[in-house]
Amino acid sequence: MTTVLGPRALGRATLARQLLLDRADVPALDAVAHLCGLQAQEPQEPFVGLWSRLSGFDPQSLSGLLLDRRVVRTHLMRRTVHLVAAGDALAWRARHDAMLRQRVLGVYRRDLDGVDLDELAAAGEEALADDQPRTMGELGRALAERWPGPGPRPLGEAVIGALVPVVQLPPRGLWRATGGARYVRLTSWLGREADPPAPDGSDPVGEAMVRRYLAAYGPAATADLRAWCGLAGLPRAVAAIRDELVTFRDERGRELLDLPDAPRPDPDTPAPVRFLPAFDNAILGYDDRSRVIDPAHRLLSVAGERVVLVDGRVAATWTVDSDTGTVVVTPLGRISRADRTAVAEEGERLAAFLSDREQHGVRVAAAST
Repeated sequence: MTTVLGPRALGRATLARQLLLDRADVPALDAVAHLCGLQAQEPQEPFVGLWSRLSGFDPQSLSGLLLDRRVVRTHLMRRTVHLVAAGDALAWRARHDAMLRQRVLGVYRRDLDGVDLDELAAAGEEALADDQPRTMGELGRALAERWPGPGPRPLGEAVIGALVPVVQLPPRGLWRATGGARYVRLTSWLGREADPPAPDGSDPVGEAMVRRYLAAYGPAATADLRAWCGLAGLPRAVAAIRDELVTFRDERGRELLDLPDAPRPDPDTPAPVRFLPAFDNAILGYDDRSRVIDPAHRLLSVAGERVVLVDGRVAATWTVDSDTGTVVVTPLGRISRADRTAVAEEGERLAAFLSDREQHGVRVAAAST
């Protein structure tokens, strides 16, 4: 009989895989790779994500990885900007091509009607061939000279977000740095071509992605895998490695896949307070997010709210008062006195990490309900 895992058991497994049950003593690059990247359209958010996961995290170490070209910011999973290890960007990009095109057409199909995407991709490659950093607007305006109908924005977004593998250049994404998004080709920045699809029709990249996903997110259903990467469930890859995996079921009856030796802590394992950044994949990396967040609050993560985990579940949102550097926590419901104290203590540590001023602090507001 297949073991049924309830939300609490799944939640503890997620915390363990996501390095949120205990802060990990590993280098930032290893953490980025283990997590299969961090969603990063908000440039400073990955620093909070790693601070909550790593012991003694030095934000300059992540900035150094960007400057040394060992991690990159690029459109990948779900056609969102992710901070990923350079090797993963090269290995995974071709596997995402069809999805990226489909999603850009989902937004701009009417604008791009009559535009041959292969021709647009070739023109984008040519426009970027001199390896001079360009903004999306600059690229779009250059392409609009040939395709005036759609206008610069659809053309620029199609090339940058789907048709040509590119990276966002520093200083964007560096610690406490500001700067608009400027792009160069991925292959130029990293000095080698992206890995091509397997010539025999097999899917070794997909198989590796399934294993990596389960290591960081499992146990999970194929619908969760699909929600994380935006690909169509990777059925061939899942089938190819199914004999390597163990299966469970959740309380809805869905089949959950997992790696045999991956951690699945006791559901009663204590879980510390953790502050998550906007769009953290510990929540967005699933179709069924009930292991971490109540259905009533599901849209908070989609809206980019930063959240606080208490006993492994989303219990509050948080912001930073830009005038004072104070971390302001707003509970979503009742929080016990002991938990409020733990939230305040962790919030104080976060405020110290984020602030570049001597005075900072934390304020836990009254519950919103």
